[in-house]
Formats: sequence, C-alpha cells, structure tokens
Amino acid sequence: MNGKVSYEDLVELVGKERKFDLLVVGLQEAPKTNVDQLLQTASSPTHELLGKAKLQSIQLYLFGPKNSHTLVKELKAERHSVGGCGGLIGRKKGAVAIRINYDDIKMVFISCHLSAHAKKVDQRNTELRHIANSLLPREKRKRDLTVWLGDLNYRIQDASNRPVRSLIQNHLQSVLVSKDQLLQEAERGEIFKGYSEGTLGFKPTYKYNVGSSDYDTSHKIRVPAWTDRILFKIQNTDNIQATLHSYDSIDQVYGSDHKPVKADLCLKWVNS
Repeated sequence: MNGKVSYEDLVELVGKERKFDLLVVGLQEAPKTNVDQLLQTASSPTHELLGKAKLQSIQLYLFGPKNSHTLVKELKAERHSVGGCGGLIGRKKGAVAIRINYDDIKMVFISCHLSAHAKKVDQRNTELRHIANSLLPREKRKRDLTVWLGDLNYRIQDASNRPVRSLIQNHLQSVLVSKDQLLQEAERGEIFKGYSEGTLGFKPTYKYNVGSSDYDTSHKIRVPAWTDRILFKIQNTDNIQATLHSYDSIDQVYGSDHKPVKADLCLKWVNS
C-alpha cells in the first residue's frame, strides 16, 4: 500500500461481483489509519468483518456474508515478525495469520511481507521457513486449506531492465516466468512444497510509478517483477476439491507502487 490508503482503491479491490462467501484481504505497508473501517464500508452491505490480524504495517482482514457468524466455530489471529521496522511507510517484515473453522472447513490465511532485493533469495526462503514453523506447526492443528498472500518479494533472476520491459510492452511476459525466483525455488524444493498457484498470465506487479500504470522511472529504475502472489494448499484432496477460477492483477489500483493480485478459489466437499 506504500503507506497510503485510498477508499477508491479499496472499492476496486473488493469489487462489485459478490458471489463469494469469504473475502480475505492481505495488506503490506498498510498505513496506521483505520483501514478496517474503510474496508468494512467498501464491502457492505453484502459482507461483514469476521476477524482481523495486524503486525504494524502487515494486516489481514476476513469478511463473511451478513449474519454468517453462526458458521464460525473457531477464529484465532496470530503473528510472526522476521525484522524490519514500521516507520512512516511501514516496511515491517513478517506475517500475520487468521485461523478459522467456517462451515466445518478449517482454513489458515497468511498475509506476508518478505525481504526485498533480487539477491536476497536465501533470506526470503529462510523467512518463509521461520514463519511456517511458527504459524503452521506440524501435526498440532489440522487444517483443510492454507493460503499465503502477500508481497513475497521474489524477483526475476538474471534479467536486465530493458529486455524485461520490452517483453512486457509486447505482451510477451510469459517468456519471463521461467526466470521467476519463487517458481525456481519451489521447483528446487526449497519453499512451498505441495502448494498450487495460478498461471502468471498478468504483467509483473512491481514497481510502478504511484498514480499510474507506468513502470518505475525513478533513479532506481527497478526491474519489473511478480513480487505479489497468492498460493494455496489442500491438505487432503480426498475430502475437499479446490478450483481456482481466476488469478489476476488489478491494474485499476493506482495508490501504490505495486498492483494487487486477486484469486477466486472455489472449495467443494468430495462425496458429501
């Protein structure tokens, strides 16, 4: 969020199509102002806030349909810091989680912000492991679905600015997917074992000039990258089937130097 909030951006984020049951919003570099009040206004009258978790600028909000509290049997918020400081923009690193049993489906949602810069791949991997060990302890709690969402900060490996931007400009960003650090590390078995993600068919979500859909023209001239991601894992596919209906960025959000990503995930009981 780059330390700022725009109600118009939140309305765009929530969307007008409200066919979903749960709406989960993970934020990084969120401002200290009352984001949850603005989100509640943007999601009304169809949905209401069920739970929230905060670690300074890392935040997570979970909304359900009006009068759905009776379907909630468990709800707990947790957090884990891996460094950084809040500051004015709020570059805190770490994660917050909401654990919920909703309509007898046990779910964990994690909003995460990892260390920046292309060379810090190993550090990001280590941070993910620390967060997972803290928020997803093995065998202690059963869960059906786990979802990570956030600025995971993985970059495009061994790629220079001009060729990357040229490919994106010509709608050929799919050529860059094989160079994505997150996918490379997952393939090596270092991170996100057993997790699924939609196709990176959208343009890299970082770094933009604030207020536009133009990539960074500051003195830093960052190489574009898919820093912002959503990954999910079903623990037992014999019980629950997950279908990812869409996975895309929201280009019409202009308040940050990132474009947010949005996933539409449908869960179904198997043989019930």
